[in-house]
Amino acid sequence: MTISYNWLSEYLPVTLEPDRLSNILTSIGLEVESLEKYEEVKGGLKGLLIAEVMETKVHPNADKLTLTTINTGNSQPIQIVCGAPNVAVGQKVIVAPVGATIYPRSAEPITMKLAKIRGEESFGMICAEDEIGLGDSHEGIMVLSPDAKPGTLVSDYFNPYVDYIFEIGITPNRMDAMSHLGVARDVCAYLSFHEKKEFKVKWPYKGNFKADDINTVIQVIVENKTDCPRYSGILISNVEIGESPKWLKQRLRSIGIRPVNNIVDITNFIQHETGQPLHAFDADKITGQTIVVKNLPDQTIFKTLDEKVRKLSANDLMICNSDEPMCIAGVFGGLNSGVTNTTKNIFIESAFFNPVSIRKTSFRHVLRTDAATRFEKGVDISNTVTVLKRTALLIKEINKEAILAGIIDIYPHPEPKKEIDLKFHYLKKLSGKSYHPDAVKNILQSLEFEILKERIDEIWVAPPFHKPDINIPADLVEEILRIDGLDNVDIKGNITISPSMEENFTKEKYREKVSDYLAGSGFNQIITNSITNSVYYSEPELKTSVRLLNNLSEELNVMRLSLLETGLETIAYNLNRKNENLLLFEFGKTYNTETTGNYVETEHLLLLSTGKVNDLSWRIKQQPADYYYLKGVSDNILSMTGIDIDTVSSTETLRGPVLKGFINRKEVLSMGQVTKTILSKYEIKQPVFYLDFNWDLIMNHIQDKTIRYQEISKYPAMHRDLALVVNSSLPFTDIEKSLQKLQLPHLQSFHLFDVFENEKIGANKKSLAISFTFIDKEKTLTDKEIDGWMQKLINVLEKDVSAEIRN
Repeated sequence: MTISYNWLSEYLPVTLEPDRLSNILTSIGLEVESLEKYEEVKGGLKGLLIAEVMETKVHPNADKLTLTTINTGNSQPIQIVCGAPNVAVGQKVIVAPVGATIYPRSAEPITMKLAKIRGEESFGMICAEDEIGLGDSHEGIMVLSPDAKPGTLVSDYFNPYVDYIFEIGITPNRMDAMSHLGVARDVCAYLSFHEKKEFKVKWPYKGNFKADDINTVIQVIVENKTDCPRYSGILISNVEIGESPKWLKQRLRSIGIRPVNNIVDITNFIQHETGQPLHAFDADKITGQTIVVKNLPDQTIFKTLDEKVRKLSANDLMICNSDEPMCIAGVFGGLNSGVTNTTKNIFIESAFFNPVSIRKTSFRHVLRTDAATRFEKGVDISNTVTVLKRTALLIKEINKEAILAGIIDIYPHPEPKKEIDLKFHYLKKLSGKSYHPDAVKNILQSLEFEILKERIDEIWVAPPFHKPDINIPADLVEEILRIDGLDNVDIKGNITISPSMEENFTKEKYREKVSDYLAGSGFNQIITNSITNSVYYSEPELKTSVRLLNNLSEELNVMRLSLLETGLETIAYNLNRKNENLLLFEFGKTYNTETTGNYVETEHLLLLSTGKVNDLSWRIKQQPADYYYLKGVSDNILSMTGIDIDTVSSTETLRGPVLKGFINRKEVLSMGQVTKTILSKYEIKQPVFYLDFNWDLIMNHIQDKTIRYQEISKYPAMHRDLALVVNSSLPFTDIEKSLQKLQLPHLQSFHLFDVFENEKIGANKKSLAISFTFIDKEKTLTDKEIDGWMQKLINVLEKDVSAEIRN
């Protein structure tokens, strides 16, 4: 919730500094997440001066530049080189002298320095309105009124609007605080309790509404009284649609709302002032001069304000005229019934809609509007008419010739007030504090609770309608604690806890171990959203996806099936900010459904690499990310976990060619290069490589595997190299399998150290150089023994992979 300090201060009986107000708000449960200064004109026009052009002459070295002599109110005039075509003697202009900083609307801030322009010194700059944030025009310098006095600070001349903006984290039950008046009510209650005297909100409506014509030509019929218990409205004739006054535009802009026109702006202003959403209809478009609140048949077509055609549900409450729907009640307006520049008569709606109905409709059509978020929490059903009167008077203030009709109020079954009994011993038990009955009474009355009955140890109250969340005595305890200040809740000096003992922390140990290894290897850990966009997945993949029923936006509508998609979002974000060399890893869960309909969560470890894998150095050239780099990382991780896997190359995958790893025929890893088709969805143009571990499966096998330590052999290892020619399409994993199946007891290890391709070797051929290491723990090996083993290796390679041995 965004709250303006200046706006809020209008309703407070005393002036509070922004920092103190911030502390009060946080103390009463309205946590201030940020407090920032707002400037209507960035920089506040500080350092700029009003000046007069005393003399102009053509620049000696540039026909389109002018040398000007400027009087800035100091004893000595200054020279400024100006490129504007409209500069002339006698003009009153805005000057940014040396040292001043300007904030152009479409560029970075610029600090003025003494400059030489085509050989002539320039001691500042004569400004156009877009260069200092006062407008969008760049046709020439900004010329002020002739009575402007040289030397006057521009900030004093224009007096740009400055405010402080609170971003408040409001819990879902606090509908009463979703307005400036609601926040002011809480602040006054806090001040009254702590300063021991009464502070009252300065309510803007003084009860001075008077209709110009008590008759109205608009008839309202409410067919669905369950979803619309109260419907109020007013017809206002002879209005003129135009620009809002300056104060109104400043208020709205300060909280991030773009001004539209005087009528729409007033409805937005009232919503943020009182918490009551309003809707303005063009009264001349209400056919039959009748408003009908009802539900329409399922699949009815309706075009909303955003020009989208939507199919309605039979459960959607609609505001209709005698012929067609005009608005989705409490959620979104229609395209053809709203206020336009030619509107002359308007009908303002102020209603109470069923919160459950509004929430379902809002999520059904993915329309999370400001109005819907308020209606679904429950607005003040008792305030609809008062808000209408306040709105009508504001419109009358701006449109002097507007004619106000009588208020229409359909409220057939007034809402009864709830009664809650609070016992003081229960208050002490729950809060841990003893409150005097008078203090309890004063706090509740300051929050507009009605005192029904009092006894020595209890009090009966009726909550106000603006607090629909108050239902039980515990809710009253919360209200009392809030106004006392959550910072004042007593905490015991001694806290007794029972530490838990973890019996098996294998998973956490290896996760930490692998994370340390990856961080030490230059990888950065990322944490991405588990909810992502379904457009990233193919139809076959989406058949097993977990879709959200109440997604907050169209872009976040499915639980991720893999970590790759959200990881690629992170890469795209960094690439757009010129961070092109990335090594990333993430531990996270994926989600899918089984054929039985059960949901499955699986933890994965994803590694991503793109750009260069090492920093620029005078000793080592930068190496581009590739498949083999991640293959080496995967080998190291598997070595750390002590797990052996079977690897298979595969091309039958939605992600393109990959290498897959298996344990007992269960896939534990896949790695490869992300296809260009997938990368294009993220507008990524450089190669990206990925390595995906099924971490749950790996952890299951770690727990079954025992790591044993052996003494290092006293005898030297023997090394032999072997060069062989094979088909260029043969993966090295096939050679590994052939060598491993021999199970030579003294073959400690082997690795590929060179790959060579040349026409002399033959078409579609490549040469591989492999190094073998032999060792015996009991004795020193002889050349004869090693020769025999090498021959066995050669024989199996010739047989299994058709290798040709190179001399």
